[in-house]
Amino acid sequence: MTGPKTNERPGTRAQLRYLRVSAGKAREVLNLIRGREVGEAGELLQLVERDVAIPIRKLLDSAVANAVENDGQIADELYVSACYADEGPTLKRWRPRARGRATRIRKRTSHLTIIVSRLSDEELERKRARDEAQRVRAGGAGRAARRSAAAAAAARRARVARSRGQAADHDHDHDHDHDHDHDHDHGEPEAAVDEVVADAEPTPDEGGEAAPPAEASAEPEPEEPEAEPTTSDERKDEA
Repeated sequence: MTGPKTNERPGTRAQLRYLRVSAGKAREVLNLIRGREVGEAGELLQLVERDVAIPIRKLLDSAVANAVENDGQIADELYVSACYADEGPTLKRWRPRARGRATRIRKRTSHLTIIVSRLSDEELERKRARDEAQRVRAGGAGRAARRSAAAAAAARRARVARSRGQAADHDHDHDHDHDHDHDHDHGEPEAAVDEVVADAEPTPDEGGEAAPPAEASAEPEPEEPEAEPTTSDERKDEA
């Protein structure tokens, strides 16, 4: 016994007629979403790089909207039960070629149909359990991420405090060294004066006796009396 005919399958359908794409190209994309949930099928069509995926995605959204608005279904409980592409009329055109000949151009069209249906109760239970497990894993991952973020923040604060403490110790040591150098600068002139005094002390001769100290001052020499000025009469008498 054969199954139901294509146009008699249960579910909510949407059709796109006279699409200017060949049926073979459309079937390659329709085979990817057949039997999948509508959410998963929509995400898959977003990643397909073929141009025919754009009208197929719009047709899927139309089928889901028909099921929600007309049949009162829930969008999250739907899946793609059937999808197929039928050949439409072919538009014939002509292209001129060499020597007065012509070549036929065939512009293919197709009719697309997508049928969405409600998942069975068993499949819905499995879907809810899977979603709950994913939610739990996401929550655990979120808590782990928050804990790791808190640990990273604590480690960062510890590093900052440690670096600040090292900087403060370095500044304290630098100030101590500066004060120590300043004290050494004040003590250097006294050492220089001691060296000058040591150089000024008399050194012993080769015989071992110290040289006599130099006299403090010499005796003043007698001054010559100044000649008194003479007048012209005295000079004549002397002559």
